[in-house]
Amino acid sequence: MDGVELLPLSTRGDEILDKSLQKIGGKGLFIKELEVAMQTGAADIAVHSMKDVPAVMPDGFCIAAILDRANPHDAYLSNGDIHFADLPVGATIGSSSLRRQAQLKARRPDVQVVPLRGNVNTRLAKLEEGQYDAIILASAGLERLGLEARITSEFDTEDMLPASAQGVIGIECRDDRQELRTVLARLEDPISKLSTTAERAVSATLDANCQSPVASYATVTGDNMTIAALVASPDGTTVIRRQVQGRAADAEALGVRVANDLLDAGAGKLLGEHSA
Repeated sequence: MDGVELLPLSTRGDEILDKSLQKIGGKGLFIKELEVAMQTGAADIAVHSMKDVPAVMPDGFCIAAILDRANPHDAYLSNGDIHFADLPVGATIGSSSLRRQAQLKARRPDVQVVPLRGNVNTRLAKLEEGQYDAIILASAGLERLGLEARITSEFDTEDMLPASAQGVIGIECRDDRQELRTVLARLEDPISKLSTTAERAVSATLDANCQSPVASYATVTGDNMTIAALVASPDGTTVIRRQVQGRAADAEALGVRVANDLLDAGAGKLLGEHSA
């Protein structure tokens, strides 16, 4: 595209690979440097995986466009194409996501879930080297890199509920750039916008962060939306899951509603225990 220049930047989330995200400040570490670049005028926009964007935007910034959602599922990759149910007792699975860890442990309490950081190729190399029996990655990222053939299987949403806005690309800019926002708005996908709005409302209502596993997934059929959400303990012994349906036009309200249902079921205590 003429007139577009890429500005290479490295964020703290990209650089600190020997610690889990929840120990170094959460997913917001992937976007701070990008926002500084926009604030100073070095960059006009930032393109994000929306699951890495905090539920509440900082003052002065906005998500100007939500693109068509890619595959929202979590992918399971193993050495020797051994399926999850057939892994030996005590098998080692690589993932730095407490959301994934909790849901894996809920199904297989015997497996060991250990941290896995780095870019996709680094993670795949660690699997090939035998550091893990299997690893969990986002299907969307693998597909965008043309690596879908590496996927052993995909989890359905009943077994592994995705992260809020998983598979969604969002474009961020300063909220005072009205002309730019008008241009970017042409890229927005209305269905993806609705599901992302609902899912991010869940995270915002729960005040969710990387300290406790939270998941949500909204689907739109015609004028209706169904949204499922869960809060769990990292060891998978407690999983609270709720689902609501309603008008897709009420996406944000539906997200708030299912989050409040989770809170009524005891999610608040669970979140408090694991953010302390």
